[in-house]
Amino acid sequence: MSIKNVVLDAFEKEFGDSVGAKVYFAPGRVNLIGEHTDYNGGHVFPCALSIGTYGVAGRRDDRKLRFYSVNFPHLGVIESSLEDLVPDPKADWTNYPKGVMWAFGQKGMEMPAGLDLVLYGNIPNGSGLSSSASVEVLTGFILRDLFGFDVTNQDLALIGQFAENQYNKVNCGIMDQFAIAMGKKDHAIFLDTADLSYEYAPIKLEGAKIVIACSNKKRGLADSKYNERRSECEEALAELQTQVAAKSLGDLDEETFEKYSFAIGSDIRRKRAKHAVYENRRTVRAVEALKAGDVAAFGKLMNASHVSLRDDYEVTGVELDTLVEEAWKVEGVIGSRMTGAGFGGCTVSIVKDEAVDEFIAKVGEAYLAKIGYAADFYVVEIGDGPCAL
Repeated sequence: MSIKNVVLDAFEKEFGDSVGAKVYFAPGRVNLIGEHTDYNGGHVFPCALSIGTYGVAGRRDDRKLRFYSVNFPHLGVIESSLEDLVPDPKADWTNYPKGVMWAFGQKGMEMPAGLDLVLYGNIPNGSGLSSSASVEVLTGFILRDLFGFDVTNQDLALIGQFAENQYNKVNCGIMDQFAIAMGKKDHAIFLDTADLSYEYAPIKLEGAKIVIACSNKKRGLADSKYNERRSECEEALAELQTQVAAKSLGDLDEETFEKYSFAIGSDIRRKRAKHAVYENRRTVRAVEALKAGDVAAFGKLMNASHVSLRDDYEVTGVELDTLVEEAWKVEGVIGSRMTGAGFGGCTVSIVKDEAVDEFIAKVGEAYLAKIGYAADFYVVEIGDGPCAL
């Protein structure tokens, strides 16, 4: 049975007739390079994936909201209303779509009626492939379609980020929602997070595939050290600004940073800022390498990114380090690094076609032996942004 039929069947089972209901999709995303740079005014290089979140939505005649997730059937139907758009731990996953509905209202776009919503995601939950941002962009896309709100896809990204920051209290940058809302098949997005200028760069990996390894160590952004890292960078920037004119760490190159890093009053903050500065420059060079057809150079920069995330930013952990270090041992691996916020989640690797099976077998075996539970592997394709199906 197709996924479209799975979500339609679930809608009919939980909410009755699906006449008038529509089916939608929003992708997940993976970031190829440029990690923890998006809230530091730097560049990122993510792409949308062909896996993501499917939704069926039907407009109601009253102000009631009813939610059901195929992924969490034990939670049953979670009910709410347009009068109850307040974050609540008991609301569980529905805080993400409710946050977007609240954010639309904050921007002057009040929903005139409630809706029934069924979701199903084939992104591994808690994996760092942006299941929450996928739900946010999908919800925004549905609201635009059902209620005729005048917003662009870029607006959907900004509204999703606003909802996550203000409603769900996760201090995330713009990258996840932007990559999902603006995704383009077979292209990654070279985004300058300082001003949201961007360009699409074709990903031509002749003879190689993108393989995602999910550590299966669950992590939530909100309760990870994400906000702590962000404040460490903000403090380091304030210290640097006593010596050099910079609006963000992304404004600095390596040489300028090294010249003025003495102004940062702690070794920890200096390491955090160093990662942000160096990772931003790595991302710029990586995109240049890809444009020149030098996939090998791109892979080396991916490897260097992981080392910096491990040693300077300290967001990897034994699970992600094991996946990456075992990947580096396999012949045919062009580059491998953690992706996402860290502390669990996923790695992304570029692997030559003929080495993919060996990569999955060897890395999987070594990971299970060391960590004690299995990793999951996904050979992924780069897909488009949100759509109605």
